[in-house]
Amino acid sequence: MGLYSRFVLPRFIDGICGIADTEKQRRKIIPAAEGVVMEVGIGSGLNLPIYCAARVTKVIGVDPDGHIWKRATDRREAVPFRVDRIGVSGEEIPLDSKSADTVVVTYSLCTIPDPVAALTEMRRILKPGGRLLFVEHGEAPDAAVRKWQSRIDPVWKHIAGGCHSGRPILDYINRAGWTLDRIDQGYIPGPKALSYEYWGSAR
Repeated sequence: MGLYSRFVLPRFIDGICGIADTEKQRRKIIPAAEGVVMEVGIGSGLNLPIYCAARVTKVIGVDPDGHIWKRATDRREAVPFRVDRIGVSGEEIPLDSKSADTVVVTYSLCTIPDPVAALTEMRRILKPGGRLLFVEHGEAPDAAVRKWQSRIDPVWKHIAGGCHSGRPILDYINRAGWTLDRIDQGYIPGPKALSYEYWGSAR
């Protein structure tokens, strides 16, 4: 792992994923999480202060990057519930089936190498009646914007640690066998190639 991945990339991702507009998006869904929560792509713990402490008993974070996890120290020490991390990608998670009450994924399906496999694994781990809560940026509905997403993707994924600018998020969710029970989508402030977002819940 190079110096960029160890020292620059964690700061870059923590900064860009923590801007006010993305925090506003997180606040639309994160407070609905309850019970034992598995958060795939926990990164630097940006969601931790947004969870409702009265509803959450434990957060199990899944993320392969130990360098960005170090940036979560203050956030995880500030919350009253237990926070653990499993250092793997989302495609194969060493947890028992039906062991989480809520699954959360925010701004991570853009980066996971096989997002459909990861979403299938999330479904395995979720208890019956539980919910998947998500916020993701992805494929824009406008042809002109999609062209720009394709143009910038080869460069952007190297700068941003494997992040893809225009993945078809809803297609991935459907292919993994989820049923959407709430979905909103639209542009948030920022460059259009990176700011078309999907947020909601599925069962």
